[in-house]
Amino acid sequence: MTGTGQWATGAALVCLGAAAWLTDGRHPQARRARLMLAGGGTFGTGPPVTRQVSDRLRRVRGRLRAEWWSLAAGLVLAVLGNSVVPVVAGAAGVPVLRRMRLAGQARRAREIRQDAVIALCGALAGEVRAGRQPGEALLSAAHDSGGLGDAQAAVLAAARFGGDVPGALAAAAGQPGADGLRGLAACWQVAVDQGAGLAAGLDRLEGALRAERDQRADLRAQLAGARATAVMLAGLPVLGLLLGVALGADPLHVLLHTGAGLGCLLAGAVLEGLGAWWVVRIVRRAEAAA
Repeated sequence: MTGTGQWATGAALVCLGAAAWLTDGRHPQARRARLMLAGGGTFGTGPPVTRQVSDRLRRVRGRLRAEWWSLAAGLVLAVLGNSVVPVVAGAAGVPVLRRMRLAGQARRAREIRQDAVIALCGALAGEVRAGRQPGEALLSAAHDSGGLGDAQAAVLAAARFGGDVPGALAAAAGQPGADGLRGLAACWQVAVDQGAGLAAGLDRLEGALRAERDQRADLRAQLAGARATAVMLAGLPVLGLLLGVALGADPLHVLLHTGAGLGCLLAGAVLEGLGAWWVVRIVRRAEAAA
């Protein structure tokens, strides 16, 4: 048999084995029935091996945060390039990536809290318009929307026992993304002191918060191009290394084992860091101006 025929036969056997493996993993009941009908004796009642392996891999992936992939990449490059420099660079990138991940999580938490405050204003306006008293309406709306966050117990206690609800709302506004609660506190204070319609003020506040959220979303969409350009430029050095390998050169040896290569690597890393910092600075200034 020729070499091509052997490769084709091996590939077919691998495909058949993979199909049988997946079928057993997806249909454990059919596998048990086949064992019983064939007189296979006793069989296990636990999860199949494929499911156990996938669950363990999922747990490991959940424990490994994104920043640790920097160290893993450094270890791979250190093995390929026979140098400790990539390991040091990968370890230095761990705190930077961790800070970026935590910043992203904080931003998403702020956005979720902002949406919850908007939902709270809308639900509270609906409850007041339905004829409920402001304190009772706040109790119901807070449980439905969750816009008060960690300060919900204090605010609801003030509303239930006749305390300083505007003060409690102003204190709750100190949470990230809960700035809209200051407007809610102002509406509540005006409604209590001057007898103004609370529902009308809440409607205007909800509209203003929605407009602000839409403006931030539009700004983020406009800045997406700048972020994509920065990511693409950051990936160009990796593309250059791959092109060098494809052309038959040994770029890792030049960068990690020669003086000129180390100098170029250091200069490139500094310029790369300055470029990323400059892009982040431009984006933050644009967001602050908006």
